[in-house]
Parts: sequence; structure tokens; C-alpha cells
Amino acid sequence: MSLKIVIAEDEDITRKHLLYALKKEGYEVFGARNGREALDLIERDHFDILITDVRMPEMSGIELLERVKSKFSGIEVLVITGFGSIDSAVEAMKKGAYEYITKPFNLDELILKVKNIQERRVLKKENAALKAYFNMKRGVSIIARSKAMQKIMGSVDDMRDSDRNVLLAGESGVGKSLLSRMIHFTSRRQNMPFLSINCATVPEETLEKELFGYEKSEGTDSVRVGQGLIEIADSGTLFLDGITELSLNLQASLLSVIETGELFRIGGAKSFKVNVRFIAATNNDIRGLIAQGKFMEDLYYRLNVIGIFMPPLREHKEDIEPLCIFFLQKHLCESDKSDKNISGFTKEAMDILKDYSFPGNVRELENLVERAVIIEKGSLITPESLPRSIKMFRIDTFHSDRIQTIAEITRDYAEKVLALVDGDKVKAAELLGISEISLWKILKEK
Repeated sequence: MSLKIVIAEDEDITRKHLLYALKKEGYEVFGARNGREALDLIERDHFDILITDVRMPEMSGIELLERVKSKFSGIEVLVITGFGSIDSAVEAMKKGAYEYITKPFNLDELILKVKNIQERRVLKKENAALKAYFNMKRGVSIIARSKAMQKIMGSVDDMRDSDRNVLLAGESGVGKSLLSRMIHFTSRRQNMPFLSINCATVPEETLEKELFGYEKSEGTDSVRVGQGLIEIADSGTLFLDGITELSLNLQASLLSVIETGELFRIGGAKSFKVNVRFIAATNNDIRGLIAQGKFMEDLYYRLNVIGIFMPPLREHKEDIEPLCIFFLQKHLCESDKSDKNISGFTKEAMDILKDYSFPGNVRELENLVERAVIIEKGSLITPESLPRSIKMFRIDTFHSDRIQTIAEITRDYAEKVLALVDGDKVKAAELLGISEISLWKILKEK
């Protein structure tokens, strides 16, 4: 973390010595001959530390301190005062100075105080990141029996040493959020923050502050600063779910951060450096949105450095059975279901699940298993513990040794509709668009 420092000192020799010594330490340092010059620099650019002499022409160090702290509370101020002017130093500390040093001073002592400020700022930023870090679910696993999912896992393994941005595409519920965590926790950023936000669920004005942070004046004496997710995720990863829900204005702001590596807080006058890996996700046709002018093409290319498409569950049904076992064990482990003794699924129940199309994908499958665990009283999940709707719409597959006649298919479908309405033949006939007599004939045929 490199600091940017401005030195306000009217004595040319002292100022030059300070500039030389601090630049030698690797800091970015600018000099000002008085308080007014220093204030102009601070108002035009972002600085982390102000080192100021107390006695200067045009504007004193105390006045400069007050002006800076009223507008830019995040800047730490180190005051230089003459020997015997301790009262001025005490006054400066009361007005918000971090530390003071008396003339004649030792350069090593001043450099040490600057390093202390640097360590304090790093610790403050790390504390914010650690709050997010310890709230993360680090144990991430994805079931991948099918070739399609194994290919995706191979892609994740290939990017372990990459910091490139990633765009995940696929229907709602396929596991894009889970995959984003796996990408982070197998990367070299794994010990740094992983933060996420669903852009589709947050109002635009709130979302802007959540992402970019804000600076808000509270009277003439202070500025309230709120850190955004991009700032807190510095050196880590930020997952942006529902990326296509961003307005064009927010898309432009995000693109600027990605391209320049610099962040402006909302209401802030100066930018500062951030180093964030972005993983974005969408269930929309992003290229179609680009063609309609609703999504910025430049932002798409910046995010889609590595693109991964996650197929719907109906296209990799080999994963249904292992997913069911995983979700069964997961929900049995919850405390309110500890009395359950369920070891698996009956063949008929598993066949029903394998034949279902799962429009809600993996998320829907987990919900079905969780529901079945609650309902089931026996040692195996049975069809009776599954919703009637998925049993009704079970897809029959063709086998050369068991081809159903049209009459058999019609009767099976009618029976499923009848079961769905709890045996109400009038309602079943209405749903099927036939008379009660026709329904009776269909059910009677064997």
C-alpha cells in the first residue's frame, strides 16, 4: 500500500530534505511552500498524509489542519512545530492531528511516524476486509459427475493462477454463485475478501453507494465516509450477480474502475487505487442486450475475459442422483432434523426426479430434497414425499422393449391429472378439456 503525501513547509531546505527522504522510502511525495498551496493540491488530488509546519505565511498549519479535516477527514495530519511551541502542538492534536514532531527533528523519527500512520491505515482496511472474510463460507464443493460439469471444473483449475475477470452465464438456479466462490477459494486471492451482491435486488441509488461508497458532508466540520464493496474487496474478489441489471450510468462507473484501477466514492472529489478481481453473472442474453443498447459492449469485454456457461440441470442429469445424496446429507445434518433416519431414495422416487425437467435447476432440486426430508417418515425418500406437480409432469423415456400405445399414454396422463386434483373427476375433465364421460372411458380402458 503506497501512500501519497503532501508536505507544507515554507523553509526550502527543510522541504527539500523531507521530499528527498520520503521519496527514498518509496512514497509519492509533493511539496508546497505554504498552506494555501497545500490546500490547492489536496483539493485537486487524493492524498493520504499531510505533513505541515505550524508557522507559515498566508495560511498557518493550524488553519490548514482545520480546513483539511473539515473536508477530507480521511487524511492523517502530522504537524511540525518549533521548539517551545508545545501549546500549538496540543491545539493541533485537539483539532484532529495524528501526531506532532518538534524542530529540530530527526528524519528517522519523522519517517517512523509516517510508517506508523501507514500501518494504522493498512490495519484499518484489513479489519474491514476481515469482517467480510470471517463471514464467508469457505467450504465449497460442486458435484461434477457429468462431462459438462467436469469440463467446468477443469476450467476453474486452469485459472488458479489467474487474476482475470470472469463472466458466468446460465439460467437462474444453476449454481453461478457457488461457482464464483469456488473460483475465488482456489485462486491466489483465496486468503483475501470475497464479497458479493445481487444487482437485481437493490434499488439503483442504494446500489451505487453499496458498490462505490460515499462521502457526505455533515455540517462544516466533518465529512462522513462510507466504504463501498469495491473498496472493501481491495486485493480480493467481488461477485456481481445479475450484472445486466446495472443501469448504464453504473455500468460506465464500473467500467472506469476496471480500466483505470481507480475508485471515486460518490460525492468524493478524489480517486484512489484499488485492486479487485470481478466475477459477474447473468441469466440474460447479454449479447442481445448489447444489440439493444442496454448493456455496454466495452464492459462486456472487460468482464468476459474468461467466460463460463453453466448448463441447466436438465442437460446434465447424471448429476441429479449425487446431488440428491449431497442435499439429503446436508439437510439431515441440520439440528431440527436430527431425529430423522433417512438413508437414501427409493428407485421410484429417484426415477421421478431424474425424469423431471427442473425449470428451477439445482436450486429447485435442493428445495425438493429439503421438503422431502421434512415430510418423509420412513428410512427412504418415497414418491409420496415429492410434490404432486413433478410426478404429474414426469417425462417418459422410450425403451425398445417397452413402447406405450397412445391409449396407455393418454390413460397415464389422465390418471396423473386426476391425482393432482385429489380424485375430482369434474375438475380433471375440465382441465383436460373433455367431458366426464370421455374421462370415464379413458380411465376404464385397459
